[in-house]
Amino acid sequence: MTIVTMAPRSPLHDPPRASPPRAAPTWAAALAGLSALLLTLVAVVWPPLANWDASVAVAAHEAAVGHPGATRVNRVLSDWVWDPWTMRAVAAAAVLWLWWRGTTRLAVAVGGACLAAALVQQLLKAAVGRERPEWPDPVDSAHFAAYPSGHAMTATVTCGLVVWVLHLSRVGRPVLVSAWTVAAVSVAGVGATRVWLGVHWPTDVLGGWLLGGLTVALAALVYDRAGTADRSVRPAPPGSAGGAGSGA
Repeated sequence: MTIVTMAPRSPLHDPPRASPPRAAPTWAAALAGLSALLLTLVAVVWPPLANWDASVAVAAHEAAVGHPGATRVNRVLSDWVWDPWTMRAVAAAAVLWLWWRGTTRLAVAVGGACLAAALVQQLLKAAVGRERPEWPDPVDSAHFAAYPSGHAMTATVTCGLVVWVLHLSRVGRPVLVSAWTVAAVSVAGVGATRVWLGVHWPTDVLGGWLLGGLTVALAALVYDRAGTADRSVRPAPPGSAGGAGSGA
């Protein structure tokens, strides 16, 4: 007589905590220091930095006025492709995907980082109160304070978080390389469009990049230290799935 039994199902709990990237604490410290330094120099209007900002902004504006076709492309990229609301939609889709997979802790970490970045961005804009560039013949317009660039910071946070999630998910190398490429082009591209369109000083964009990178680094550290990693972002060991067994 053959008796068929089902192997017991593993309880749904988090596996042992995954170690964070060893470089994450170093990156967080470096980005925090650079962000604080740049914020201080912008707030006190350090002359060498202010002069550099002005020279780059003037050159970019002259190019934008002289090349209307390129300016139209930059507006489409800035206002639609890399717009903060587009980036937030990507982040929201990532959160929903993670939640659907059952990686609740990671979904909360990604969503929380995005919300924190938006809050910090608005608080800094209000606190610094930096005026945007003004032109007699503007090619675009923007409102509220300039520092940091919301476009640059939001793109950096969103792209950085997506790449981080893919790292945790152990995706294949082609996927990871593609993600890094899209992220790099998006982050660099949106910053360039904001300066080209004359709505930000270069250091506004630099500040957005630094603060966005800092947000991602802190999210990774807090996620790891707050608890264990979600089960579905770790590759399942061979033979771990439950199956049927037989006995005589």
